[in-house]
Amino acid sequence: MNHPFRPEKTGSLSQQLYEHLFDRICRFELRPNQKLSEAALSDSLGVSRTPAREALARLAEQGLVDILPQRGTRVAPLRLADLETSQFMREALELAILRRAMEQTDRSALLEAMRNEITLQRAYVSVRDKAQFYASDNRFHGLIATFAGCSPVIPELTRAKLHMDRFRQLMVEGVEDLPMVIRQHEDLVTAIETGDKSAAEDRLQTHLRRIFAYVDEARARFPEYFEEAAS
Repeated sequence: MNHPFRPEKTGSLSQQLYEHLFDRICRFELRPNQKLSEAALSDSLGVSRTPAREALARLAEQGLVDILPQRGTRVAPLRLADLETSQFMREALELAILRRAMEQTDRSALLEAMRNEITLQRAYVSVRDKAQFYASDNRFHGLIATFAGCSPVIPELTRAKLHMDRFRQLMVEGVEDLPMVIRQHEDLVTAIETGDKSAAEDRLQTHLRRIFAYVDEARARFPEYFEEAAS
């Protein structure tokens, strides 16, 4: 579903345009290898070229668009190297956060919040609301960071897992086994409840690495999205 750009009165136009394009790229409304241009964006979105140029430059810094000399700008294809780096950084941060959370003797509030989120996830699966499931999955992991007193780290974690999230968005749309995701969440909650630090870390690690099991299927379904298919 296309999300129209509606500039707000507050905040820079460049930032708003960046967020709009970022969202459309991550939702695959703007597809990998799709050509972009300052002029076309300016015309279609009703903005001047300057904020369009600034937004594209920021997206390029994050590896979401490629600015190619003499060839223009395109949405970056999916690259396995980006996924591996993103997953590595996310795993390192989340394991450190989990260790901090496991140091707390009373984890009842965390456990209750995580179970409530799992209940929501089951409901989202039953009504096939993948967007809400994806949001709930992010909240589920954020609960651990908040409980551990690591809320300031969440923005860094969000940046670290950017490319992982892009892959996951594609997989949630038609590849990933969502009931299995819920089972892994439940296993993690059980390990946290019993205070088994080793088991909790192992289950989180398994959960965060599951994405690699779906790469081949995703590439088979959407070969044009991957770097190998780039022209």
